Amino acid sequence: MAKHLILSRKCLLKSLTLMLGILLWLSPQLQAQDKKSELAKQKAKIEADINYTNKLLDETKKNKRESLNALMLINKQINKREELIKAIANEVNALNQQINRNNDTIQELTQTIKRLKAEYARMIFYASKNRNSYSRLMFIFSAKDFNQAYQRLKYLQQYTTYRQNQVRIIKENQVILNKKVALLEEQKKTKQSLIDMEKSEQQKLAQARSVQDKTVKNLSQKEKELLKKLRDSEKAAKKLQKAIEDLIAEEIRKASAAAKKSGTKPAPENKFGLTPAEIKLSTNFSDNKGRLPWPTERGVIAETFGEHSHPVLKGIKTKNNGIDIATEKGSVARAIFDGQVTSTMTLPNYNNVVIVRHGEFLTVYSNLDQVFVKKGDKITTKQQIGIISTDDNGRTLMHFELWQGKNLQNPENWIMRGK
Repeated sequence: MAKHLILSRKCLLKSLTLMLGILLWLSPQLQAQDKKSELAKQKAKIEADINYTNKLLDETKKNKRESLNALMLINKQINKREELIKAIANEVNALNQQINRNNDTIQELTQTIKRLKAEYARMIFYASKNRNSYSRLMFIFSAKDFNQAYQRLKYLQQYTTYRQNQVRIIKENQVILNKKVALLEEQKKTKQSLIDMEKSEQQKLAQARSVQDKTVKNLSQKEKELLKKLRDSEKAAKKLQKAIEDLIAEEIRKASAAAKKSGTKPAPENKFGLTPAEIKLSTNFSDNKGRLPWPTERGVIAETFGEHSHPVLKGIKTKNNGIDIATEKGSVARAIFDGQVTSTMTLPNYNNVVIVRHGEFLTVYSNLDQVFVKKGDKITTKQQIGIISTDDNGRTLMHFELWQGKNLQNPENWIMRGK
C-alpha cells in the first residue's frame, strides 16, 4: 500500500502540472482574443470608409459627366478594398494560429484524460482488493513505531482525498475538452465565413478596377481640358501659398517691431515672436500630435500630402500642400484646436479660406461656401468655421493645410488616424 501511495503522490504532481499547463495555455488564448478584437475593429473601420465612399460616389454620379473627383473616389475605394482584403487575410491567419493551438490542446487534454482515467481505474482496482477495514488496520498496526503508524494513517486519509480529487480533475478536464471542441468547430465556421468574404471582396475589387480603367480611358480623351484645370489649380495653389507666406512674414515683422519697441530681445530671424500664452498654446498643440480631431465630422482623404503622379495624364506630377477631404453636401469645417482667426480671404479655386493661428502653428481651411467667423475671433476645438462648398459635379471637397512657422506639415501626421 505504501508503494501505491507514493505512486499516487506522483500522479497528484502530474495533475498539478497539467493544471499549470492549462493556465499557461489560457494566456496566449486571451492575447489571441485581444488581437481578434483589434482586427475586427480595423475591418469594421475600413468597411465604414468603403460605404461612405460609395455614398460620395453616388452623389457625383448624379452628374453624368466623368470627373477627376469621381476617379479620386474610385481610387480611394480600391485602396480601402485592398486594405479590407489584407485585414481579412490577417484575421484568417490569426484564426489559423488559434485553430492549431486548439488542436494541440484538444490532443493534449484527450491524452491526459485517458491517462487520468487509467490511473483512477488502477486505484479503484487496488481499493477493491483492500477495501475491508481489517487490511487498513493491519497496515497501520504493522508500523515499527507510533510515528510511522501516524504517518500511515495520514497516507490513508490523503489517499482517499486524492481519489476524490482525481475524479474532480477528470471531470474538469472533460468540461474543458468539450468547450475546446465546440470552440474549434466555431472557429472553423468563422474561418470559412472569412474566406467566403475575402472571395467576395476580391470580386468587388476586380469590378472597381474595371470601373477605374473605364473612367481613366474616358477622361484621357479630355486631355486638353484636364491640362487647363491642372494649370488653373497650380496657379491657385501658388496664390494660396504666397498668401500664407505673406501672412507669416507680416506676423513675424509685427512681433519683431513690438520687441524692439518694448526693449525686449526679438525672436530669432524668420521665427514667430511668441508671448508666454502663445508658447503654452503651441506646446499644447504639439503635444496632441496624432490626436487632433479631423477638420470635418465625417469624410475620407481623397488626396494625400506631397507629390503624386496625375491619375490620368501620363508623366505629369501634381503637388498637394495639404490634404483634400471628400465629404457630403452641407458638411461643416471645424477648428482642430483652440486658436485665433488670423485671416479670411477669397481665392480662385478655393472659394473662401480661413486661417487660424495656434501659437507658432497655422491651420488653413479652404473651399468654404459660407464662413461663420471673422478675423480676430478666438475659437475653440471643433468650433464650426463654415460650410464646405459643393460644385456642379456634386463634389464636396475641403482643402486643409497645416504649417509650423514657415514649414509645411503633413496634416495626416497630426490628426487622428482612427477617426
